Amino acid sequence: MIIGHKKQQELLKKILNSEKIPHALLFSGPEKLGKKTIALHLISSVFKEELSRHPDFILIEPEKSKIQIRQIRDLNWKLSLKPIKAPLFGAIIDQAHLMTREAQNCFLKTLEEPKSKSLLILATEHPSLLFPTILSRCETIKFYPVGKEEIGSYLKEGGASEKKIKDIVDVSLGRPGNAVDFLKDPQKLNEREKKVKDLVRILSSPVSLRFKYAEELSKNNDLKNTLTIWLSYFRKLLINNKNQTSFSKTKSILELLQKTIFLISNTNVNPRLALEVLMLEF
Repeated sequence: MIIGHKKQQELLKKILNSEKIPHALLFSGPEKLGKKTIALHLISSVFKEELSRHPDFILIEPEKSKIQIRQIRDLNWKLSLKPIKAPLFGAIIDQAHLMTREAQNCFLKTLEEPKSKSLLILATEHPSLLFPTILSRCETIKFYPVGKEEIGSYLKEGGASEKKIKDIVDVSLGRPGNAVDFLKDPQKLNEREKKVKDLVRILSSPVSLRFKYAEELSKNNDLKNTLTIWLSYFRKLLINNKNQTSFSKTKSILELLQKTIFLISNTNVNPRLALEVLMLEF
């Protein structure tokens, strides 16, 4: 089920009805918005059948946090053939910004010299990490956080209680994927509450204890999720804050948090050092 993004869905519907399907689309926007879900739905609509085990559908996802040139070469080889059942090949590159430079160069050749009729969809939260030459050859469709009412309606249809709906909507950041995760696994809400309590405790701790906590946290495989929870906590503070001085402070923390999440997710930055810089801002 697709939650929200009605304007984007209408645009994609017009593209399909025009019968002038672009060779490549780029779905851009924060993670957990449903970009991949909509991409799957779009290709399924073109094929007029389900994509499960479909011979003309290709899904590429990161392996060990990167999309390797081997995966793109395999894509290029498949695209050099003729579709078996569908009118064209359909391919999704999820988290396309994680393509290595070699993979991007290889993929660029596919965009410049398409060998077969195909629909390529790149989904990414960081389009700036893709080569400008790739961006220029894709038709970009931007996705934004979904309204609370739409997420609430989905949760209500799923049988969630009023209290649970309020709790989930408050922490989902307008991202349907987060809401779905919280609905499927209620324990995630408890885990989030614990992480927020840890954050509140560390905010009132001396720098030495913050650095010790940063060292422990840097070894955690769930680091990005923890920082994303912190981000939602400070965003809520910012919205409810009326004091200009603390508003500026909270805004600075938010900006540094976003930068830290980006660095940890997309670069080889030392997580412990990045966290220590963040702790100093607290």
